[in-house]
Amino acid sequence: MSEGQITVNVRPVEDADLDAFFTQLRDPEAASLAGDTFEDPNERQAFNAHWRHLRADETADVRTIEIDDDDERRVVGHIRGRPESDEHRVSFWIDRAYWGRGITTRALGAFLQEIPHRPVIARVPRHNEAAVVVLRRNGFHLVGDETGYAPDRGRVVDELVLRHN
Repeated sequence: MSEGQITVNVRPVEDADLDAFFTQLRDPEAASLAGDTFEDPNERQAFNAHWRHLRADETADVRTIEIDDDDERRVVGHIRGRPESDEHRVSFWIDRAYWGRGITTRALGAFLQEIPHRPVIARVPRHNEAAVVVLRRNGFHLVGDETGYAPDRGRVVDELVLRHN
C-alpha cells in the first residue's frame, strides 16, 4: 500500500525486528497510551521471553509494520492478533515518530485482510483517542467499556471495547 512516497508493508516478524520493537516499547509517552505494556520496559529478558512465547504460539498472528520511504525500509511498529478467552483480540504499536501519518490505519487494514478470524476485538484505554480513530476507520464499532484492575499494569484500567465483524 502506498500514499505518496511511503509504502506500508505488513510482514512476518523477523529476529532483527525485535531491537526496534524494544526501543519503541520503551517510549514513556507511547506507553502511557497503551493497553498493555511490560512492568519494567527496560527489562530486555522479559521482553525477549514475551516475544519468544508470542512467536511460538501457533494461534497468534504477529506482523511487523514496515515502511519504504524513499527506498529506505524502516521497522515502525508491530501488530498482533490472538485468541484470548472467547474472542480474537488485536493490538498494535507504532513508533511515535510516525504517528498521524495514516501508517497504522493502513497496516491494520492490511492485517485484517490477512487474518480469517471474526469477530476481532480491540480493547484500548479510553484516553487513547488516536487508536479509536484507527480502529473506526477500519470498520470497528464500539460495543462497550470496562473498568478493572489490570495485574500486569498494577493499576485500574478504563478501556473501550471495539469489535470488527
